[in-house]
Amino acid sequence: MSESIEMYLETIQLLQERLGVVRSIDIANEMNFSKPTISQQIRRLKEKRLVTIDHEGHIHLTKDGESISTKILERHHVLTDFFIDLGIDPTIAEEDACRVEHYISDETFEALKTHIKTLKPSSR
Repeated sequence: MSESIEMYLETIQLLQERLGVVRSIDIANEMNFSKPTISQQIRRLKEKRLVTIDHEGHIHLTKDGESISTKILERHHVLTDFFIDLGIDPTIAEEDACRVEHYISDETFEALKTHIKTLKPSSR
């Protein structure tokens, strides 16, 4: 899956959580892209069956699209928190997490999550 596709899916999920419904103009505003660029990418996502568009033009993640975006968002949150715990400035931690989340393998990410759990004190 390309970084671009993952970014669009992640943005759609975040907007859906924040706004309830998502239109292409919402994505354009959030990502600072032109409406034609967004429309072209949404068409690609629809062809890949990662989104659907209802009769009112609202964009919805399919089960596959939501699965991918949820995975990317989990990576983003875990990596951001980890970098902040390392003492990285939160703004830089957020930016770096956004870069790394698209390239880290599943195996490495799972190992990192396991390692982080060993570092956190038990809540008991």
